[in-house]
Amino acid sequence: MHLQGFTPRERSGLMGHHHSMTVWIDTHCHLDAPEFDPDRDSVRAQALAQGVAHCVIPAVERSNWATVRALAHRHGDSYALGIHPLYTGRAHDADLELLAQELEQHRADQRLVAIGEIGLDYFVPGLDPARQEQFYRTQLQLARRFDLPVILHVRRSSDKLLKGLRELPVQGGIAHAFNGSVQQAQAFIALGFKLGFGGAMTYDRALQLRRLAAELPAEALVVETDAPDIPPHWLYATAAQRLEGLPQGRNAPGELPRIASALAELRSQPLEDLAGITCANALVALPRLQALVSV
Repeated sequence: MHLQGFTPRERSGLMGHHHSMTVWIDTHCHLDAPEFDPDRDSVRAQALAQGVAHCVIPAVERSNWATVRALAHRHGDSYALGIHPLYTGRAHDADLELLAQELEQHRADQRLVAIGEIGLDYFVPGLDPARQEQFYRTQLQLARRFDLPVILHVRRSSDKLLKGLRELPVQGGIAHAFNGSVQQAQAFIALGFKLGFGGAMTYDRALQLRRLAAELPAEALVVETDAPDIPPHWLYATAAQRLEGLPQGRNAPGELPRIASALAELRSQPLEDLAGITCANALVALPRLQALVSV
């Protein structure tokens, strides 16, 4: 457990509880998001106090590559570099070459654990599918060149993503916020991927997702928050509540143990066992974590 970025007092307090504490890895957390500008360090310290020993911070576009790197180093976490499908509309073609240069320059940085967040999104209107595909495939080629796993954004796009992975195989990674069919889940698992489960699974109405969470093999699962996004049900404000002025709850990495306890309940599994299994799975999905996280 690495505690850079915390005061000596916080550190000794956190280490004091640590022996009896369940340890978690948040495999997907956008700690660089502007929502955390007012209190980023205390959000990370609170998560650590909840047992979230490590966060993986994926980039979304060129402008935040340096930010996620600095944050990972500040708090003893890790990061991924890539261009998210939702940002392909404003990205430049040259950004892909800059990404290659960046990966080359930082290839010895043990905190650089993946290419991500990359993928395809056929849910949000107004994005050019061909451009998304070009960025996705080029970044798969970079994952092959630098021998890194990938962190995938999957939204209404599982089959297209799988097609790309079959044509340009990579060393695996994580299909983040997975919400496809059992067959699609099995196809990702067969290609060496773990599936990320987070706040969406806490909603009673998410029947298909909860069934997947309950029935998939334990070695296929990792846990994540996607903070500040995908708030769990206890943070969610309905449209009616928002009209009345109630703000949408901000998700944070400290919510991970409670999100995971929803998963443990769905699987009728002790929480400590789930923590051990999901941490081990994260280390398989992102092998460079092995040098960074002691679980």
